[in-house]
Amino acid sequence: MTTVTRLASSSADVRLDDVSKAIIEQLQEDGRQSYATIAKRVGLSEAAVRQRVQRLLDQEVMQIVAVTDPLQVGFHRQAMIGIRVDGDLLPVGDALTAMSEVSYVVTTAGSFDLLAEVVCEDDAELLDLLTRRIRTLPGVQTTETFVYLKLNKQHYNWGTR
Repeated sequence: MTTVTRLASSSADVRLDDVSKAIIEQLQEDGRQSYATIAKRVGLSEAAVRQRVQRLLDQEVMQIVAVTDPLQVGFHRQAMIGIRVDGDLLPVGDALTAMSEVSYVVTTAGSFDLLAEVVCEDDAELLDLLTRRIRTLPGVQTTETFVYLKLNKQHYNWGTR
């Protein structure tokens, strides 16, 4: 499955016109569509669509990626880990971001300072990740792990509203 997602790292909001929004929505529906197909659907030339897509990629408004089903590619344990940190959150967030098992990291307000989604092959890998790599990071005070029993919904086609 191919999809398009917005990158959170953009430093300034990019104002999208209706045509750019329509292009993004077309790519979210099927990221493998040709520029010619998208052009017909949004009313532009193929070259204009190609230029707009490249601009959106260059501005880090979106990325085009293949999203796999973790279970079908050998990753049988997913979890969200809530992390409380004593002191500066940035080094812990950076360390989590560098871990290959971690697919998503956010700084939050509330009972946790950071949330990290992890994708592991099995419970043994999750246990090792938690005990030897995450809980030993300087500043990590506590963790709480929410093991996924069933993935009810994971879609990236929410459009541009």
